[in-house]
Amino acid sequence: MARIRYAPLPVELFIDGRERLKSRLPEGAIAILAPSDEMPRSADQNFPYRPNPDLFRLCGIDQEDTFLVLCPQAHAPHHREILFIRETNPEIATWEGAKLSKEEARAISGIQTVYWSSEFDKIVHELILRSQSIFLGLNENIRAHTQVPVREMRFAAALREKYPLHQYGRLGPILDEIRAIKHPAEVEVIRKACAITGKAFERVLRFVKPGVMEYEVEAEIIHEFIRSGAMGHAYHPIIASGANACVLHYNANNSPCREGELLLLDFGAEYAHYASDLSRTIPVSGRFTERQRKVYESVLRVMQAAKDLLRPGTLYSEYEKKVGEYMTEELVGLGLLNKEEVARQDPARPLYKKYYMHGTSHFLGLDVHDSGNRNFPMQAGMMFTCEPGIYIPEEGIGIRLENDIYVSETGPVDLMADIPLRPEEIEALMAG
Repeated sequence: MARIRYAPLPVELFIDGRERLKSRLPEGAIAILAPSDEMPRSADQNFPYRPNPDLFRLCGIDQEDTFLVLCPQAHAPHHREILFIRETNPEIATWEGAKLSKEEARAISGIQTVYWSSEFDKIVHELILRSQSIFLGLNENIRAHTQVPVREMRFAAALREKYPLHQYGRLGPILDEIRAIKHPAEVEVIRKACAITGKAFERVLRFVKPGVMEYEVEAEIIHEFIRSGAMGHAYHPIIASGANACVLHYNANNSPCREGELLLLDFGAEYAHYASDLSRTIPVSGRFTERQRKVYESVLRVMQAAKDLLRPGTLYSEYEKKVGEYMTEELVGLGLLNKEEVARQDPARPLYKKYYMHGTSHFLGLDVHDSGNRNFPMQAGMMFTCEPGIYIPEEGIGIRLENDIYVSETGPVDLMADIPLRPEEIEALMAG
């Protein structure tokens, strides 16, 4: 079957996603999900293909040129769910490898009606004419900023030009809700990604010593990822030694790791298109200095307190406010903030932000910064990171700790609880 290195995902996951989406569509609506672009790398090369995550969540097909059409009120029952996939031929099979057969696509997705992508225009034209509204998806992630007119955008523009009198709707808000509440199968896939990430971290602990280059550490990580069946990095890894750790999105990864410095690691494996996200900070020499350990333990206390707040009913804004209070207390204890100045601070500009300037948590799933709405209370089934940090450029100290947390009915479940975190664990493993 398919050219995948991960264990097949249960078809129930994709059926669940489609049923949840169809239940939210208005009467007479058709929903169409278009594939991602095959992005050019250079000359005659493309980057490895990564499917549209919304489309993947609903059908599990990660092959290029795949379309999904949902038309719950279609007159013909076999046209209420349709999958369009790229047709293979002997030449494609020789140069690229065979594509999915219709039978394989049915088995993966649970969709019984499968056509070749070349038939899309003819079949969907009639369905659109019989529909009152067309629901389309775009990348509506609040962090997304791109000047490239991606395929979904071009597809939407073409449909608007061809069918100008139809009403149009957004799939983004609906899919945000679907993707934010994880199916049990998604939790297990993320758990697998976390386990692979943990193996890579333990490999790093055995490898790091004064004089190694940051990119050598990166190489150890990707070695473990690939040998464990991961697809690679879920995002560009941060391997930041010394003062580099105070650059939040540092990713040059080209400096030496020096004796006495700290090494901040922020990386995660992607498995079956699902992300994990880990941060750890370790002493290059194998032992923390007294000051480094004090700062580390402050971050760890904030992390543990913050993690406990990731429960159903918690408002994200109140969560970040409370974490800020925990962090302020720790920064006072470290001598970085003054109690009297804190008492006089402008609440809109809290002083702790000088040393801890980023948020504590983000949604996690098919994207490392996954879909979800922070304006509503947390719900059971959501997946968050938890990643406080303290950055002191004048001391050359940057420490961030991060685990991935599942919000269950009974409270937070740490999917990275088995990955070494306490400073004494780190030192023991580095000592061999």
